[in-house]
Amino acid sequence: MPRTKKPATTIVCSLVLTVLLAGALANAIADTQTMPQTARQALIEMLFDKTPGTFEKHLPQATRAALHKARADAGSSRLDGFSTFANAMSGRLQTFEAGPTLAMIEDPQAHTKFEITVEHDELRGEEDEIELSFRGYKDGETQIAGTKFRFTLTMKQETGIWRLNDVMVAMGVSLTDPEFLKAMSTNVRPTTAMNGAGNSRISSSSSASMSSPTVGSSGFSVSNEAAMTAANEASAANSVRVVNTAQVSYAASFPGTGFTCALSDLGGMGAGGGPNEHQAMLIDPRLAQGRKNGYVFNLSGCSGTPASGYRITAVPVDSVSGTRAFCSDESGAIRFSDDGKASSCLTAGKSLQ
Repeated sequence: MPRTKKPATTIVCSLVLTVLLAGALANAIADTQTMPQTARQALIEMLFDKTPGTFEKHLPQATRAALHKARADAGSSRLDGFSTFANAMSGRLQTFEAGPTLAMIEDPQAHTKFEITVEHDELRGEEDEIELSFRGYKDGETQIAGTKFRFTLTMKQETGIWRLNDVMVAMGVSLTDPEFLKAMSTNVRPTTAMNGAGNSRISSSSSASMSSPTVGSSGFSVSNEAAMTAANEASAANSVRVVNTAQVSYAASFPGTGFTCALSDLGGMGAGGGPNEHQAMLIDPRLAQGRKNGYVFNLSGCSGTPASGYRITAVPVDSVSGTRAFCSDESGAIRFSDDGKASSCLTAGKSLQ
């Protein structure tokens, strides 16, 4: 019998079906192949993943071996504590595998936000240099005020895994930055000056009033006193900012502890030996002792193991040293109170702008 020819439409349909099946098979094969992890993805996993062991996974093998040799089993449990710290932050934390932001912690109720920003990410073969900076916001206003912190992290491939091989920390202060100048000049308050005849007059004094001193009956310059007060307040606000940055670095270095409520733990410069949990060498000795430029500093609120939060306050010793109290917490946002009291700052402090 003669063979019946298939209609052209049937042949076309068969070809289309064959192409679709081939495409589906290719996609299925591609899905089974895991894309290699980028250095940035490895860094996010190392710092923020909640799974025990991920922090240690991205340390160089030599570092891991030294930790285990020095502390035996305690070494790994200490590192695994970092995952607990990350877990405590996970409710507010967002991470980004691309774009200018690496991680962000936002508190809508307090109108605060803390961002880790990628300044540059330079891949060179099996080495990737990632530079990070930190920004804090309160009510949409930046809390930088001229101070800039940079962490340069060098990730290297080792046995097919990106590992943190080098960390460099830098801090800079721009004396011409508009935010810094604004913070220096925000303390404008009335000052009573006594002249030689015993009469008083009211003048508006600020950090800029040093150019027109007023000599009172006691022989000192009232305007210079106001300028010194403003300088002390600017120094106190900057010291609070320094402690915030030091706390981030400390918690990353000692994940089993998290944040610390002992300023002395953040100090230790010049004590000899290397950094450790009780002398992290992150702040200067005067600040580590809790007293600097007419202000007393105090850490509190470090609850939990590891501690996922803290509060830092800076209170003037007297009215000559300063009139405002400053405070902050793990969000990085800095607030102040005009009455100079820590309690007022913590409960109803205004954003430092």
